[in-house]
Amino acid sequence: MATLDKESIRNAYDDVRNDNSETTWASFKYEGKQIINEDSGSDFEDFKTKFTAEDRGFGYLRVTTGDELSKRAKFVFISWCGNEVGGLKRAKLGTDKASLKQILQNFAIELQLSELHELNLDTISAEARRAGGANYGTGAR
Repeated sequence: MATLDKESIRNAYDDVRNDNSETTWASFKYEGKQIINEDSGSDFEDFKTKFTAEDRGFGYLRVTTGDELSKRAKFVFISWCGNEVGGLKRAKLGTDKASLKQILQNFAIELQLSELHELNLDTISAEARRAGGANYGTGAR
């Protein structure tokens, strides 16, 4: 089981959740036998570059959902295991994910992704919207 750099992970998590911050995502990666906050930012295209077919890691993402009457932030926890990750590393991901979720406790949905095409902001936002319940908009924008 990997150890966690709890302080850097918690700081990144708090930054993504902060309504006054521009930060909308954080990525967490393995550095040796430790999971660290690799990077944070506001551009989803930058977030996507943090995950490859040879990588395993995690992401925490803020998406805005709702209708024209009510906008709200929803949070998404992503566990990433690229298709080229070996079996032993793939197996350890579940235990490490459980440890990480002790810090990243608040999210609307959890996604387990392995294909680069799955890292699509529209698809992820639609999943978060579905998890958020009914939209009561007027239908006019």
